[in-house]
Amino acid sequence: MAPDSGSDFRADARIGVDVGGTFTDIVLALADGRIVLNKTTTTPRDPGEGVVAGIAAVLAEAGLDPARVAEIVHGTTVASNTILQKVGARTGLLTTAGFRDVLEIGRIRTPGMFDLRWKKPEPLVPRRWRLEVAGRIAADGSVVTPLDEAGVRAAAARFRAEGVEAVAVCFINSYVEPAHERRAAEILRAEAPEILVTASCEVLPEIKEYERTSTAVVNAYLLPAMRVYLDRLTAKLGELGIAAPVQVMASNGGMVGIATAGNKPVFAVGSGPAGGVTGAARIGNAVGAPDLIVFDMGGTTAKASIIEGGLPSLVTEYEFRDGISSPSRFIKGGGYMLKVPAIDIAEVGSGGGSIARIDAGGLLVVGPESAGGDPGPACYGRGNMRPTVTDANMALGLLNPTALAGGSLAVDPERSRTAIQAEVAGPLGIDVAAAAHGIRQVANVNMARAIRAVTVERGRDPRDMALMAFGGGGPLHAVDVARLLGIRRVLISPVSGVFSAAGMLAAEAEHSFVRAILAPLDGVPEAVLDSARTALAADGEHALAAEGYGGDAATLRFAADLRYLGQSSELTVPVTECLDAGGRQRLAAAFHRLYAETFGYSADEPVELVNLRVTAVGTAATRIDFAALDLDPAALAGGSGSRMVSFARDGAPVATRIVPRAAVADGPVAGPAIIESYDTTIVVPPGCTARAAEAGCIAIDLEPA
Repeated sequence: MAPDSGSDFRADARIGVDVGGTFTDIVLALADGRIVLNKTTTTPRDPGEGVVAGIAAVLAEAGLDPARVAEIVHGTTVASNTILQKVGARTGLLTTAGFRDVLEIGRIRTPGMFDLRWKKPEPLVPRRWRLEVAGRIAADGSVVTPLDEAGVRAAAARFRAEGVEAVAVCFINSYVEPAHERRAAEILRAEAPEILVTASCEVLPEIKEYERTSTAVVNAYLLPAMRVYLDRLTAKLGELGIAAPVQVMASNGGMVGIATAGNKPVFAVGSGPAGGVTGAARIGNAVGAPDLIVFDMGGTTAKASIIEGGLPSLVTEYEFRDGISSPSRFIKGGGYMLKVPAIDIAEVGSGGGSIARIDAGGLLVVGPESAGGDPGPACYGRGNMRPTVTDANMALGLLNPTALAGGSLAVDPERSRTAIQAEVAGPLGIDVAAAAHGIRQVANVNMARAIRAVTVERGRDPRDMALMAFGGGGPLHAVDVARLLGIRRVLISPVSGVFSAAGMLAAEAEHSFVRAILAPLDGVPEAVLDSARTALAADGEHALAAEGYGGDAATLRFAADLRYLGQSSELTVPVTECLDAGGRQRLAAAFHRLYAETFGYSADEPVELVNLRVTAVGTAATRIDFAALDLDPAALAGGSGSRMVSFARDGAPVATRIVPRAAVADGPVAGPAIIESYDTTIVVPPGCTARAAEAGCIAIDLEPA
């Protein structure tokens, strides 16, 4: 097909990009509802290479002129990988005299009370690069000690001499009065223009010294890597002929412009997983299931989140760390604190590429180490000889034994069996099938832990919800994971293997701003609240206008951070009315209800207002509509016939029907069956039935129909 040209030219196509540990997923959405999909191997050294290659492929397949692209929405792992791999900037910290060791002290907590092997994460700023300066602001905003500007200049000289690349500035009480902090940042930028500077008041103007310092430090640590990546990506897209703006997914499920992402990368650490949750929320509303468990299994990790009342569950802080990463309010101290709005996502290192091994105690362990996309699982034949979860699925017959990703990725099941025999079956003295089932079961249990972290640990019963699965591996494991949790219904999303990329095209532009109040709720003068709301509204409207959103496309959503007087943590409650005396009473009542729902009880205690927040939302006119997708038939195509599949360790392999995803529209598919499509494989075990559902989903009932 020749590229579009001529008098009907218009820039109306949008592209969603999700960079995973194994594959980079691309979704091209056209204004008429047609979508084109692509999965290309992730290029770890420069993820932008895989992004551009995938975009070029979908444009070529659609025969689309690159100038027709109106917007690219990008979920990137650059920020998270920079932290995990410890390859961020040489970072310094300039702080108030006496606060040099805030990062070391933290919250004085450990994630596991009885884990004697736990080691505290190394601060991202070595102590020699944490410099103090005289100057102090009081809690009421008054100046106790003037800022020592000569000391700031001396610090700049020290940072330059040490080769520091980025500096975070965090002074005591700057959330009340940021004058000292802004002046120090100004001096640093003038004295050392090559050093990137983050002032905490620009990122997090909130109370709590450790949280504010940690967030500012992480932002500074990420600045060079994110800016280099985005600049390089923009240049490569320009070479491809794409001049469209790039929007980056933020951790809260919204989009931010490339300039915001380059200045505040801390808001995009959870960028990739947020797209899938956003898309799941849109689908849940379309299929009449506003309460959902979201289960996303990729090549490196599995993620879980919940949708309640049609909206993702949000938190205002989380810790980023290795292993199971969860924003749980009850487990703190194990990672780097980020006090930014984020979707409540638990993540565990169990994905298709997770490596299985026998540990020193003779136990089977799966993950978090991953074979990634290069070399990938053993069956890829690219040099890895260790078994992965994908190899276990291949050995059991659950995956196509010839090729994956629509035939573009050749595989060899014999390599999977050889790897499992050498690394697991042989050492344990069991056969390959039993070892493969063991690998799969350990992975399933790990993933069920992630789901429990966002349901049971939040006071939600997973048995009351449906499980929506996507990702390359989610539909492969969804039914088994659901059974572990007592869930009775599974929904498989449309375009499951690239759903996070598609979900990004359902996102809205979002910018968050906050004003600290810190006073009893019933004692704050109404004029103070009105002034704070007016200032927040101006910030939100300005941010949206800079990205082209205004009028009906712009919405402001206010919220308040509340706590019982004397507590150290708060809950966020929506503000939907004027905060006069009556409005504040109703806001307090809403807080009591939310507190009881979260912790199981509420108290007859005074309520304190900590912060006012606004989320400025810009709605794109061409958001993807999952109920009206016009899929390329190739995306629904799959195998046919049958093959022997092992569904249980204590049962013999059974002849299992193989059907393409498109065939589900013709009527229910009773298990055992394997449903194949370009981007994923759906397992329907014996005793289950799959049927077509709304918005392109497939529903699987775990009991006989």
